[in-house]
Parts: sequence; structure tokens; C-alpha cells
Amino acid sequence: MDRYTAMGIFVEVMECGSFSAAARKLNKPQTTISRQVKDLEEHLGVQLILRSTRNLVLTDAGKNYLTSAKSLLLSLEEMEREVKGEYQIPKGNLTVTAPVIMGRMHVFPLLADYMKAYSDVSVRLILTDQNMHLYEDLVDIAIRVGHLPNSELVAKRVGEVHKILCASPDYLKKHGHPNTPSALIDHDAITFEGLDSTSQWRFYDNDNAFDVPVFSRVKANSTDIAVHSARQGLGIARVLSYQALPWLMSNELERVLHDYNPPPLPVNLLFIRQGSLPLKQRSFIDYMVPRLQSRLAEVASDWASLPTQITHQQ
Repeated sequence: MDRYTAMGIFVEVMECGSFSAAARKLNKPQTTISRQVKDLEEHLGVQLILRSTRNLVLTDAGKNYLTSAKSLLLSLEEMEREVKGEYQIPKGNLTVTAPVIMGRMHVFPLLADYMKAYSDVSVRLILTDQNMHLYEDLVDIAIRVGHLPNSELVAKRVGEVHKILCASPDYLKKHGHPNTPSALIDHDAITFEGLDSTSQWRFYDNDNAFDVPVFSRVKANSTDIAVHSARQGLGIARVLSYQALPWLMSNELERVLHDYNPPPLPVNLLFIRQGSLPLKQRSFIDYMVPRLQSRLAEVASDWASLPTQITHQQ
């Protein structure tokens, strides 16, 4: 038995909360995971985990062993990183994820400059409008829009954006401007599941929140498609302010029901909390955070400069 491997598997089982979850994360058969922990217990001569159909409970010996194992594994990991030079100069591979349009418009230009400055770092950039799991998907850095659940992730605030409705001037000329959310019953909606329900949208009247049913003529799995469907006059889209801003500024899109927008959403750079970050990760965070803050501040300024909504009579 490889005690180092078995120790790492035991730690993963307890952090994931089950043998099956650890098996998925480590991409190993569940039987292998279970056997490794069993062999470790036999080697130590003590039971580490009390198993049941619902959950796993550590014995007193298991609690002590888990604490020591985490400390030892962290020390070994840091030693290997030091030997590899990750604490002397930024080097190695980084996996970064961001929403599609934000990644294309704001993250990638900064990433390109970062890679020119740090030639020993390689980056895998994953643009997706679905939230990736930093632990399970082995992601180093995530740029994420929206409120964050309580977690052990470290969040660096880089800005905020607004959830808005927009449509093309041609569509609004043909179908009229809805003056209240309830008027959306007479309009075609362009929905994106990653942002809202495809059957109802939430609005705010001062601090009072209420939901309004909508008819989805276009259900998109990409914010790009949602924005461009609105530009083509296919309906009213709910997207984020930065996603529609270029076409709002060129008057290819108009804001709709601006007075009923929800509060702004935060934008954060996220990474896993750990004792000492490798320089590749620290350098990326230090480089990106102030520059992304500056870019999103410019977006906020452009957004604030847009003319206020004009009330139209249908």
C-alpha cells in the first residue's frame, strides 16, 4: 500500500463528504477509494471512519489522523512547489474560467498582456456561462458575476453590473414600449437559463420584489445569442449591462423598464483559500484585480452616461 496515496484519498473522502464524491473528483472507481481507506485503517490498526448509509463520521482516532494528514500533505505540496520553482518565479499552468462575453471583452485582453509579462506561465482559459466548481473542475481562478454563497473561496471584488431588459428600436416600434412589467404579457421574451427563469422574470418596485410571467420566443444557452437575438428584433432580452452596452451606446438596442431593474450584481475574482499561493497564482491575481477593476469602472461610467429611459405610450 502506498501510504501517501491512501492518506490523500482519506483526506479527499472526508472533504468531499462521501466515497462516491471523492471517486468522481479523483476520477477513480469507488471500490478503489473504499479499498484504499480500508487498507489504511488495517495498516494503522484503528478505525478512522464510522460508515452509515447517510453519512461518514470520524472516530476520535480519525479526527486526529485527519488533522495530521492535512498538515503533512500541505507540507509535502509546498516542498514540491518550492523544488519546482513555483515560489521563486511565476511558472507553471493556470486554469482560469470566466463568463463568455466578459471573458472575451475584458478578461482575455488583460490575460494576453499578463502572459507577455510572465512568459513561464501557461494558461487554460475556459469561457462558459455556467459556474464551474473550483475544487472538482481543478480551476485556479474564476471570474464570477452574482452573489456568492458562503464558502471557503477567497473573493476579490472587481466591480458590479446590472441585470437589464433591452430590445431593438425596430421591435419596439412594431410592438410598443412596455411601461410596466405586467405589459410583458403582450411581448416576446428572449431568455437565458443561466441568468433567469425562462418562464418568469423578477422585478423591483423600490424594495418590493415581484415576479411576472413571460413568453420565451427564444431560449438561448448563450448570452451572445440572447443579445444578438434582441438586435435582430426577435423580442425583449434580459441580459447583463456590460453584455449589451456596445449596442446600447450605438443605439442598436434600447433599455426597457429601466426603473424596475433589480439591484446591481457584484463581480468577483475567486480562488481557493490555501496557506501559501504559488507565485503563478499570486502574480495573476495581483495583475488582474486592479486592471479588471479599472475596466469595469469604465463600463460603469459608460453605463451611467446613457440617457435615462423615456416613458413611451403604447
